[in-house]
Amino acid sequence: MLVKVYGSAVQGIVATLITIEVNVSAGIKFFLVGLPDSAVKESHERIMSALSYCGHKLPRKQVMINMAPADIRKEGSAYDLPLAIGILAASECIASDRLDRYIVMGELSLDGSLQAIKGVLPIAIKAREEGFQGLIVPRQNAREAAVVNNLEVYGMDNISEVIDFFNGVSRLEPTVVDTRAEFDRNLAVSDIDFSDVKGQENVKRALEVAAAGGHNIIMVGPPGAGKSMMAKRLPSILPPLTLHEALETTKIHSVAGSMDGNTSLIARRPFRSPHHTISDVALVGGGTFPQPGEISLAHNGVLFLDELPEFKRSVLEVMRQPLEDRKICISRAKFAIEYPASFMLVASMNPCPCGYHNHPERDCVCAPGVVQRYLSRISGPLLDRIDIHIEIVPVPFEKLSEERTAEHSSQIRERVIRAREIQAQRFRNVPGVYCNAQMSSKLQREYAQPDAAGAELLKQAMSRLNLSARAYDRILKLSRTIADLDGSEKILPKHLAEAINYRNLDREGWAG
Repeated sequence: MLVKVYGSAVQGIVATLITIEVNVSAGIKFFLVGLPDSAVKESHERIMSALSYCGHKLPRKQVMINMAPADIRKEGSAYDLPLAIGILAASECIASDRLDRYIVMGELSLDGSLQAIKGVLPIAIKAREEGFQGLIVPRQNAREAAVVNNLEVYGMDNISEVIDFFNGVSRLEPTVVDTRAEFDRNLAVSDIDFSDVKGQENVKRALEVAAAGGHNIIMVGPPGAGKSMMAKRLPSILPPLTLHEALETTKIHSVAGSMDGNTSLIARRPFRSPHHTISDVALVGGGTFPQPGEISLAHNGVLFLDELPEFKRSVLEVMRQPLEDRKICISRAKFAIEYPASFMLVASMNPCPCGYHNHPERDCVCAPGVVQRYLSRISGPLLDRIDIHIEIVPVPFEKLSEERTAEHSSQIRERVIRAREIQAQRFRNVPGVYCNAQMSSKLQREYAQPDAAGAELLKQAMSRLNLSARAYDRILKLSRTIADLDGSEKILPKHLAEAINYRNLDREGWAG
């Protein structure tokens, strides 16, 4: 008897429908075709043990299984459940009249229990697009899939429950998640706040400007000045995710397998902080079976690189294209996968190997030229993509010991949201542009041009401070954001003056 069971393959963050055709006929062999990988081929042993444990057996006949389309490689153990259900249906052990209404996915343990799988959210979206009535997955993945409305999602603990479901022995209630309510519930206030930071008002202001315009930022300062502390608080002042951004972010984390059974929707902006020993593949994504890297897991959030010069040169250089394109394309001989990578880069570093170059109280012990060599570990093209360079000095004792409470993140966040709303209105007819940092040269000429007084100030700054040519565009974009925070339609000289102060590393002679 020939039956068809439906599953799904995930490529990047997009799912493809897979039709599993099972034919049981006279003979004794087992055939599995359709470009399966080793994990799929090994499903025979898991299925045999799981069925035996649950009181069923593989038919003593020839079993032919085709996974169509046959030119797409089938990877992973998530096909165990649909293969087992197909074999049972083809051997008439379970009813097959409802198989065409559901996509079935799940990994089998030897005792028949179901293990969580990756990429359930893209699969659920595909099931709805293809008009399926429902989706059957392991219970650990049920809430994640139930975010997709107009789709019945059934979370199962073992294969016996799936068999009873198709035989009509048991009636199960689908998992229901109110997506909007879940989204609103997870929009909780962060437990870390900028009010914890004493002093450093100029750095807080720079981070506010970065958050308001989506600008990349690098903080340079001695050890213990508070660089990491402030970077970790940046998400607390970023605008909340929209529902569309939350779904897009959840899809990436679903494919990476980083979702737990209690989380159905990621509603907070991601904050990723990889160690400086990370490889280039782990950062941008890839591998034999390409998975999203740290830059994609930070999509719609923050990627924090602490001690930037300690990262390998090759690791830093592979970020140059994603920082411009806001996506990463992983190419292989037979296919290419694209992951989104629109993130804010926040980096920190010491000014020199000893950490005390330009320190107000301690002397730098580095030899002549060492500071410049240390800074040169970061290439010019990468620095060119970082809009804000801010120097940090240690907080004096008077600031550390004062009782006055600093400004809360919620207050800063309100100003950031207002500035972002101005930008959303400005770029409403420009697809793919949501903030000032994404402006092209054409948009910059239209929206970020200073008046005559501002142009004269910028000309003098370029000349007197020996600013590099690459600083020009960044200063204009920053000044546009500062003007938005100020509620000003025009870029005034004071906005340009503040933007110029955020280009420390471009100044000739900064490194001695």
